[in-house]
Amino acid sequence: MEIYFDSKDLNCKTPFGAVGTGETITLNAYCKDGVFVEKAYLYVYQDGVDIPTEYPLHYVETVDGMSLFSVELDNLDVGLYWYHFVFFTEEGEIRVDKNGYGFQLTVYDEDYKTPDDLKGGVIYHAFVDRFAKGKDKNAVFTKRGVLKEWTDPLTICDEDGIYRANDFYGGNFQGIIDKLDYLQDLGVTILYLSPIFKSASTHRYDTGDYLQVDELLGTEAKFKELITKAKEKGIDIMLDGVFNHTGADSLYFNKYGNYDSIGAYQSMQSPYFNWYTFYDFPDHYHCWWGVTVCPTIKPTPNGFRDLITNPINGVINKWTTLGVKAWRLDVVDELAEDFVKRIRKAVKRGGEDKLLIGEVWEDASNKIAYDTRRHYFQGEELDGVMNYVYKNATLAYAMGGSVQDFKDTVYELLENYPKQSLDCSMNLIGTHDTVRALTILGGGTNGADLTKWEKKDFRLTQENYDLGVKKLKIASAIEFMLPGIPSIYYGDEIGMQGFEDPLNREPMQWDNINEEVHGHYMALGKIRKDYREEMIGDIEIANDDILILKRKAKKTITLIANTCPYRRTYVIEKDTVDLLTGKPLKKGRLILDQNKVFIFEE
Repeated sequence: MEIYFDSKDLNCKTPFGAVGTGETITLNAYCKDGVFVEKAYLYVYQDGVDIPTEYPLHYVETVDGMSLFSVELDNLDVGLYWYHFVFFTEEGEIRVDKNGYGFQLTVYDEDYKTPDDLKGGVIYHAFVDRFAKGKDKNAVFTKRGVLKEWTDPLTICDEDGIYRANDFYGGNFQGIIDKLDYLQDLGVTILYLSPIFKSASTHRYDTGDYLQVDELLGTEAKFKELITKAKEKGIDIMLDGVFNHTGADSLYFNKYGNYDSIGAYQSMQSPYFNWYTFYDFPDHYHCWWGVTVCPTIKPTPNGFRDLITNPINGVINKWTTLGVKAWRLDVVDELAEDFVKRIRKAVKRGGEDKLLIGEVWEDASNKIAYDTRRHYFQGEELDGVMNYVYKNATLAYAMGGSVQDFKDTVYELLENYPKQSLDCSMNLIGTHDTVRALTILGGGTNGADLTKWEKKDFRLTQENYDLGVKKLKIASAIEFMLPGIPSIYYGDEIGMQGFEDPLNREPMQWDNINEEVHGHYMALGKIRKDYREEMIGDIEIANDDILILKRKAKKTITLIANTCPYRRTYVIEKDTVDLLTGKPLKKGRLILDQNKVFIFEE
């Protein structure tokens, strides 16, 4: 290599990663001695601009056979940038870039801040209808569908072959209140609830009325009681904001006439008519991914935006005033950016300590959605995202992937995201939209070769289940150690299985808790609580054939894991304790069998 530059190396770039406006960036490239450099330039492209800004590199010194060339950047505007170097030598031009593309530089507003009090915590994701059913005479069933017993099997389609998501199990606010001690024992600090607003389905992503809680969950007073009692145990509430589409069975669309309103489906004179796109009124309309029960909201209807963000009687104001701490935006990449900005302002109107995260499945710092670059982390939109990038890397490593691939992915986001955004992002290994982690880790499959009915009846063999538990311990330990806020999808912490929706949404198996898995998750929660400062501190991943991941602040917490089929060793410098099991670890060589993980203080 004649020219050396690594954007992750502090000898080459300071400060590391994304930068705020007003910061000065120093870039250093090293040229092998013996290569005669006539001149060298840095080319910086602001995203969307074809003509770069050219900066000359200046020779500084030669040390140990490497000539240092340096340049400083300052006064960059908020935005996304790409840069590369060109060295002009006596033998021709040498371009230095990243895999044929420019290195990425994220520049955010220097005033961009995210809520500090939520960092270092633990999220619990409850799919409300399936988490817990408490005794509440005010939680009433008035829906078209069936109310099942808690142990009844799932419905995956009706007799006509259509799945209508109208099989209810009656999980409610009182049930969650009854389980707050359970959540506290897991170290939960944020309870993320799937949609709670009035709707026709069990998942409630087809909102009927944003200003009412669903009657099957209980009353607004009961929800307020949940907020209050959860807060007493150090748990804040995060709601699911579904603002890209409504329900067809809703106050606004009213396809079935179940609401006392003139819905868009019923009349072109409806006050809600211009919220939706009709191709052939009334039955042919634009809907979310072709799902007719979820008609899509147009990108720019001011009436809808006012409903959501009005500072006096808007949806966000109402529930935030009631005590909601955080919001998760469903399919945020389908919302117009100016709308996301309005939502952020509405959320932060309740205080800068309020959290706003979005559902993004890719690198959110450079995502292009519907041919438009998004700007989630530059100061005017999100605090964080659902970190599916880390999910994929974590599960891949737990299933035997390479440490280097895992490290590369982790550092990619460390470099591209502002630290304050990554610390507020939602780490996960499973959600209501994915195959359960244990099913993947135990079977190594996403079920692509199985029919819907085979998936419904599928259970891991005992051998594969036990293997899955070992790998789940590794994956969850990594999830809890990475920058961000780990999220437990209900049931993962007790060893539940299941393929994708709706098979990942079985009622919580309170009578079938895997105590080994549950105890492991409680230990992880305690680690997050005891070492909260370290969990928002520095991170370091070693270059090794085992995973060595360290979090550092006043103390150093180390995770070591081995997923390869051969025994490996790690040298412990002092007597310590495995924080996952409470067992002592002696100074000296520690043997790691395959699928083994430890976390300890060094």
